[in-house]
Amino acid sequence: QVQLVESGGGLVQAGDSLRLSCAASGRTFSSYAVGWFRQAPGKEREFVARISASGRTTYYADSVSGRFTVSRDNAKKSVYLQMNSLKPEDTAVYYCAATTRTYYSGSYYRNGYDYWGQGTQVTVSS
Repeated sequence: QVQLVESGGGLVQAGDSLRLSCAASGRTFSSYAVGWFRQAPGKEREFVARISASGRTTYYADSVSGRFTVSRDNAKKSVYLQMNSLKPEDTAVYYCAATTRTYYSGSYYRNGYDYWGQGTQVTVSS
């Protein structure tokens, strides 16, 4: 089992950058793939990015590809989401989630993950 805590959210202007962190507890964090999702008011929670347990493989939503980068440091039990060139439409609560399941079509959806953090708010003003 793993517990996840996100941090690093805040209020920024369009074009700025933010780095979100997802800190995990649990002895086997290196066995978990981690996904980032976001949820804007009145909208469904949507996939943002995923990183494999080893960190070798990453996936991104089209809307963030080229602007966001997911990375991890298993020694620190942490996953990061570097967000550059932020846009107002990136405003949402951002969640990290973990699973031991290997990548499959469900990895883009909430049901593809077993453990979730509480979320961190990101607000991008125009």
